Amino acid sequence: MVSAYLPSVMTNALAFGALGDPTRRAIFEQLSGQPSAVGDLARLLPVSRPAVSQHLKVLKEAGLVTDERDGNRRIYRLDPNGIGELRAYLDRFWGSALTAFKTVVEQRVAAPREEESNG
Repeated sequence: MVSAYLPSVMTNALAFGALGDPTRRAIFEQLSGQPSAVGDLARLLPVSRPAVSQHLKVLKEAGLVTDERDGNRRIYRLDPNGIGELRAYLDRFWGSALTAFKTVVEQRVAAPREEESNG
């Protein structure tokens, strides 16, 4: 059973690791608005074109971006498959997090009422 989840866990670890860097997050966020070439991204960031290329390589290896050739340049865009896997991973925790939050709020709302009725 564990081996069935291992590829997904490794993909998620790479994705979270890739997004742990502020420059890669900035590139990721920029690509969420529109596909872009390396030069276009480099003009928006305080890093060189080669550095942007290296960051894109990490994002691509993590399954978060794809690229396609457009003449003599490459256009990068978010990879919906990789983002879908990451979202599915986070969604597994979302329901339980909301339930726990609801419980805490209900306990805090109920506590003053109990004090009023006891006082």
